[in-house]
Parts: sequence; C-alpha cells; structure tokens
Amino acid sequence: MGIADFTFYVFALTVVVAGFFTVMSRNPVHSVLWLILAFLSSAGLFVLLGAEFVAMLLVIVYVGAVAVLFLFVVMMLDVDFAELKAEMARYIPIAGLIGVVLLMQLALAYGTWAYSDGIDTRLGNVAPPVDEVQNTAALGALIYDRYWLLFQLAGLVLLVAMVGAIVLTLRHRTDIKRQDILAQMYRDPAKTMELKDVKPGQGL
Repeated sequence: MGIADFTFYVFALTVVVAGFFTVMSRNPVHSVLWLILAFLSSAGLFVLLGAEFVAMLLVIVYVGAVAVLFLFVVMMLDVDFAELKAEMARYIPIAGLIGVVLLMQLALAYGTWAYSDGIDTRLGNVAPPVDEVQNTAALGALIYDRYWLLFQLAGLVLLVAMVGAIVLTLRHRTDIKRQDILAQMYRDPAKTMELKDVKPGQGL
C-alpha cells in the first residue's frame, strides 16, 4: 500500500467518524466542529482526485462561511437543546422505521444495478487531459456549457428553498415599533418640531 492509498484511507475514515460524531454529539458546538473536520477531510479527498479547485471551494465556502455561520448561530441563539432532545426522543421509533425502509430500498437498488454498454469509454472521456487544459477550465466548461440548464435549475431550487425558509419563519409582531421610511421622508418639519419657551430657573 502506497502513500496515496494510505492517505485516502485516513481521509475516508476521518470523514466517516466526523460525520458520525456530527450527528451523535450532545453539544451542538461540538457537532459544528466535527462538521468542519468532515469538510476538511472531504477537501483532502478531492485533492487526491486531482480536483484542487473543488477542494479549495469546499474549504473556503463551506468551512470558511457556512460552518462558521452555523457555529455563530448555535452559540448566539438561546435555544433549549435539552427540550429539543426530549421532543426528538418521541420520534425515534418512527425515524428508525423510516431508516430501515430506506436501507432496504438502497439494498434493492444496489442489487439490481447494472452498467450500460460503453461505460468505460464514457468514464475515460469525462474531462480533457490535464496537460491540455486545467481542471478549473474543464470544470467551468462542463458546468456553464454542457450542464448550464441543470446548474441554473439548481440555483433556482436553492432560491425557492431560501424564500420558503424566510416565509415559514417570518413572524409579524404587533408589539414592536417599526420604522416607516416613507412617513419619515414626507414628514412636515413644522408639525414634527415644537419650540418651547423655557424661562430661566424653570424646568420643562
């Protein structure tokens, strides 16, 4: 076993262990830290595959932005995690049943999986050779030329999910004083300002 194989197994094992502790950790801050470790190990796997650009995107976007955002949100929100875990314990039986059903479906799909003719040729011509074009240029050509419609649809799905999350979590409270921009712009200074004649030695 060479250095590359050993490195692959180390990164792969780290991803599996970090993903397991991300789900099973009792402390939400620890869960986010385990998630960051899983992202970094996944970036290492991409480097072994020769996809350095995707690896750096994973580190910069997911670790540097998304995971850090999760960490700040978890640490700043006053959430009663004990109550959430107590509520989650009620749904463990049905969640286990759903997990078993999904595993059975995956096993059935894997048992009947068959490759089509010419799979070796298609796998060998996924991207141009490295000495002809860089992997960043090849990735850009695949995304924005061959799969541009799927890329735009994926962005649309993310946009709809973001709007849906905002709509579902938005709560209008009537006991909060809100700012009215138009009322501030069109106000009459003569009506909003009142001059008081304060006599010497007398308070307001």
